[in-house]
Amino acid sequence: MRERSGDRKMEQLKGRIIYKGKAEAEALTTTQPISFYGGVDPNTGVVIEKGHQLQGISVKGKILVFPQGKGSTVGSYTLYRLKKNGVAPSGMVNRECETIVAVGAIISEIPCVDKVDITKIRTGSKVRIENDTVTIT
Repeated sequence: MRERSGDRKMEQLKGRIIYKGKAEAEALTTTQPISFYGGVDPNTGVVIEKGHQLQGISVKGKILVFPQGKGSTVGSYTLYRLKKNGVAPSGMVNRECETIVAVGAIISEIPCVDKVDITKIRTGSKVRIENDTVTIT
């Protein structure tokens, strides 16, 4: 659904709730899967995976948009550490949320939605997650 809010275009996408909640922030997007264990520094929130599209960029306070997670189940705990260290994403949007990211979102209480056409979200866009609805402006 597209609508106009003042001079801004707004698009709403519906998805499946992984962890309900509300979050609003700038989008940080990638077309590559993310490994939280070994791919994101749990102390700084910076992507450290060599060759990753987001290498050197912090996920802190962003709506992190990525197709799915990858790697070790320890990635769930890494998401939890990111949250405890104050450097976690504000929310996450996936094409297909797999178990590692789902568990990490739940134990860290990070709003997360999947079954979303992530190609419609661009880095820098303002994104709001509200339960199963992702609003892009």
